[in-house]
Amino acid sequence: MKEGMKYPAPDLLHMAHEVVNPEEQVVLGEEAERVRLITLNRPRQLNVISSKVVSLLAEFLEKWEKDDKAELILIKGAGRAFSAGGDLKMFYDGRASKDSCLEVVYRMYWLCHHIHTYKKTQVSLVHGIAMGGGASLMVPMKFSVVTEKTVFATPEASIGFHTDCGFSYILSHLPGHLGEFLALTGARLNGKELVATKLATHFVPSEKLPELEKRLISLNSGDENAVKSTIEELSVDFQIDEESILKKQTVIDECFSKESVEDIILSFEAEASKPGNVWIGAILKGLKRSSPTGLKITLRSIREGRKQTLDECLKKEFRLTMNILRETISGDVYEGIRALTVDKDNAPKWDPPSCNEVNDEKVDIVFQPFEQDLELQIPDRWSGKYENTVYAASG
Repeated sequence: MKEGMKYPAPDLLHMAHEVVNPEEQVVLGEEAERVRLITLNRPRQLNVISSKVVSLLAEFLEKWEKDDKAELILIKGAGRAFSAGGDLKMFYDGRASKDSCLEVVYRMYWLCHHIHTYKKTQVSLVHGIAMGGGASLMVPMKFSVVTEKTVFATPEASIGFHTDCGFSYILSHLPGHLGEFLALTGARLNGKELVATKLATHFVPSEKLPELEKRLISLNSGDENAVKSTIEELSVDFQIDEESILKKQTVIDECFSKESVEDIILSFEAEASKPGNVWIGAILKGLKRSSPTGLKITLRSIREGRKQTLDECLKKEFRLTMNILRETISGDVYEGIRALTVDKDNAPKWDPPSCNEVNDEKVDIVFQPFEQDLELQIPDRWSGKYENTVYAASG
């Protein structure tokens, strides 16, 4: 960062271009006596999280946390997805102005912190895709209900980004080295696996989810014991599938405990040739196609997360996000988005193209703290002045 460089105040920022129908309600907020219901309402876009979505979520959650009549907060996604994560096209369109996404990034990290520390009882009803930033609206909740159709993943490293929205903290605290595995490979977990890893709390068959929503609304209370009992009435016991990656923990720990990305890949390749390890092939192929820079940054971030608090992880992730979007050491994130969502050729050209060519000293740069007034300012408690204090430094 150049000496003396300052972020502009939020009201002077030009948000990344976002195409939203002004009549489209991208987030619905409903009130029913002591229950509040949030619905992510962009089903055609798999409920991706745009700047408008972040602002509305923050507005509803702050309002209801201060409302004595609000006791129970429910959140769900419209259509066949809970949320597919951040709006990648928004970031791609904002590339020309390196700080055009500053405000939405800052707001998103504050929102993540707010959800983790929320005072009211929260329940997420997760049906369908819950990936990346979208999953940050699921995992931290007091109660997170998943179904057989739930799909979770953190695939950010594959497109030159990093595991963000608090997941360098969350994944790093999973058993063994499962966190590194999920972060580097983008491997998916289903609903049963999410409950088994405690990334979700309850498994409810999808056909019972509408009934559960009705019962929770009828409960009209935020009493945690009552909410838990209501969910458990419709929850079912289950067994993890024999082919689940959770049954492969020994191999995962052996490979993903290695010091470097290069050593992890070599170890994984060696395991792939052994009997019974045919499952590794497709995952290894995807790993090798991922952004080398994204993989290096992600591995270090997860490893650091084991020794960091949630607040420290969020501050670190904010630095990484801004440095990656600014192309401080690589433009891979924009190349990854181009290949995935713009040209859709699935043929990204990474720079540098291999892990061996990623300079570790350059990776150090994106982890360096900003000047104090440019860091993510996480309050001890929600300030109640979200709109005015979203960014403390005014330049």
